Amino acid sequence: MLHDIIAACAVFIIAVILRGGYWGIIILMAIESACIPLPSEIIMPFAGYLVSTGDFNLYMAATAGAIGCNVGSIFAYELGKRGGRAVVDRWGKYILMSHSDLDRAERFFGRWGDLTVLVCRLLPAIRSFIAFPAGVARMNLFRFHLYTFIGSWPWCFGLAWVGMKLGDQWRTDPRLSGLLHQLDFVVVGVILVGVIWFVWHRIKAPKKIA
Repeated sequence: MLHDIIAACAVFIIAVILRGGYWGIIILMAIESACIPLPSEIIMPFAGYLVSTGDFNLYMAATAGAIGCNVGSIFAYELGKRGGRAVVDRWGKYILMSHSDLDRAERFFGRWGDLTVLVCRLLPAIRSFIAFPAGVARMNLFRFHLYTFIGSWPWCFGLAWVGMKLGDQWRTDPRLSGLLHQLDFVVVGVILVGVIWFVWHRIKAPKKIA
């Protein structure tokens, strides 16, 4: 059953990007930034692969990803602002968010203040949840969105660039092209591995807290 759920998730990511174009990237990255475990480490490289095929522009893909981060962060920010830590107590296990995630983000806030949002948007895992403690801290909304965009853009660009380079390699290296001639299945396989790792990592974390 878990395999079926993960497979459906992978198909969903691919289908949204293929059918929605840049809007698909915005939607998926908005979901990721709304504290829902749909990792950008999978979304943006696939968008980068489509850059290598000529379907997307690298800079536009990165910008769409950063915009999506801002859109999704609105929900997480308001959730933190209105619900506070009690939200993690009650719903954290459902969105794969642990107290250690929140504690780590709050330590960053204590040290760096509002710049925490910019810094954490460049870090794996914690970047997906940083909007929530920003809401708890009632960070200025304009600075929150500004830092979210500035921090998210290079992250999205870097992941898309990796996907683009891998796409170029798949088509130009004869050793790889022979092995990976059925590219659609390879991409699905990579996404499945990524989702399995991410979900397993996030499921284990709350258990350690309990």
